[in-house]
Amino acid sequence: MTVSPSYRLFGLMDTSIEPYGLDPDDTRWLLSVPGLVYLQVPSAVITSTVRLESWSSKPPENNGNWFSHEEVEVELPTGELGIHTIDGGVQNVPLTLPSAGLYKMRWQWMFNGNRGPFLSPIGGARVLPLPPGQESELKGKDQYCLVQIWRTLAYA
Repeated sequence: MTVSPSYRLFGLMDTSIEPYGLDPDDTRWLLSVPGLVYLQVPSAVITSTVRLESWSSKPPENNGNWFSHEEVEVELPTGELGIHTIDGGVQNVPLTLPSAGLYKMRWQWMFNGNRGPFLSPIGGARVLPLPPGQESELKGKDQYCLVQIWRTLAYA
């Protein structure tokens, strides 16, 4: 799916929660609270392609040409997901998790080297060095993001 970040953020959330109350952290790419994970992006990212994958166990590492990746654990009260942006609100996604519970998410992303330069949203505004080569998933977008999700604890 395609996302247009706003305020240098877009997130994946459980649709049962209110997507507010997150304090900015300029040391991490991923920001999370129960039910919500935001990815901070450079201001030059206008459109991002996001691929969501649900796994029954921890997926193998994907050694693609990623700029970076992070993992985070998050509580998802219903498992019904949406993409959230500050300006656009919640956008439904074609993925519902099997149940409520505690999940791990691995976020991996790359930037389109032909669309930069991209300034870091964390640790000061510096130009980000981009790995050489581009994946076909970019399809002209500024960023491609792969989010892999697997349950670590189910609720009774």
